[in-house]
Amino acid sequence: MTGKLLRGCLMAALAVIAGSAGLPRAAAAVTLTVGKASPNADPIIPVNVGDTLGIFKKHGIDLKIVDFTGGSKMAQAMAAGALDIGDGAGTEMALVAKGAPMIGVCESTGPLPFLGIGVPADSPIHSIEQLKGKNIGVSSAGSLTDWLAKELARTQGWGPQGVNAVSIGNGANSIIAAFRQNLVDADVSVTSLLLSMEENHTGRLLFPVTKYEGSMASGTVFASQHLIDTNPDAVRAFVAAWIETVNYMRSHKAETVKIESGITGFSENVMAKDYDLTIGMFTKGCEFDAASIANLKRSFDELKELPSPPDMSKLYTNAFLPK
Repeated sequence: MTGKLLRGCLMAALAVIAGSAGLPRAAAAVTLTVGKASPNADPIIPVNVGDTLGIFKKHGIDLKIVDFTGGSKMAQAMAAGALDIGDGAGTEMALVAKGAPMIGVCESTGPLPFLGIGVPADSPIHSIEQLKGKNIGVSSAGSLTDWLAKELARTQGWGPQGVNAVSIGNGANSIIAAFRQNLVDADVSVTSLLLSMEENHTGRLLFPVTKYEGSMASGTVFASQHLIDTNPDAVRAFVAAWIETVNYMRSHKAETVKIESGITGFSENVMAKDYDLTIGMFTKGCEFDAASIANLKRSFDELKELPSPPDMSKLYTNAFLPK
C-alpha cells in the first residue's frame, strides 16, 4: 500500500513538472541607474512619481535614482559609465555635441512654465514692462537662466542691454539674500520655489517665462550609448513607463501633488499651484518637435556653447518611442 502511494505521488509530481515545462518564465527586472540633473525640477520629477507608484517596475525596470546639481555633472557621470539614463533638459544636447556618450530619447516637456521671473514680496514691479533696465538674478553666466534673462530683453525689443543679468546662484537663501540686499530687482528661478517664497512672504512669482519664451525641449530624457548598444529594449521600456507616468499625473492631481510635496519639501498648497501652472507642459508621446529643436539650436549659438551650430539630428532620436 505504501509503495503504491509513493508511486502515485511520484507520478503526480512528474505530471506537474511536465505541465509547467512549457510555461514561460517571468523575465528578471532590469536595474537602471537614473541620474537627475536637478532634485526638484518639474520636468524631471516624474521619474520619482513613476518609481513611487511602481509604474517602472510594472514595465520590468527597477530604478536606482541619483540626484545631481546640474546637467553638466549628470553628463560627467554618464561619461564615466555610472548612469544608464539621464533625466535633464534639452540644453544638455550641447554636451552631447561635445562628446557626452548619450542621446536624447524623449522630449518630456516643451515649454518652460516651471521657470519664472520672481521679485521681492514688497517690490513695486508688477508687469513685464517694468523690468526694462533692471538687474535680474540668474544662476550663473552662460546658464539657461542667463539666456532666459537675455531672451526677455530680446523679445521685448529692449536691445542687448535691456536688462542686466547678475549671477547669484540658484539656492533659496542666495535669492532671498540678493533681494534683501537690493543686489537684484528680480530673479529667474523655479516657479515652485518662487511660490514657496510667496507663502513665506520673502518673494513672489511675477510670471512664468512662457509669457515670452516658447518651447525648447525643456525636459529631455537621455539614454547612454552603452545602454542603447547593449539593451535597446530597456530604453523602450523606460520611455513607455515615463509616458504612462505622465498620463497618470494628468488625471490624478491630488495623488501627484502629495508625492511631489514629499520629494520637494514644499507644501502641498505650493505644489498644487505649481501643478496647475506646469502640468500642460508635458508632451503626450515624448516626440521631439521642430520648434523645440530650433530654439535649442539658437540658444547654443547665442550662449556660445559650441564653436559652430551643431547638426541637431545627431543629438536626439524618436526611435525608442512606442509604435
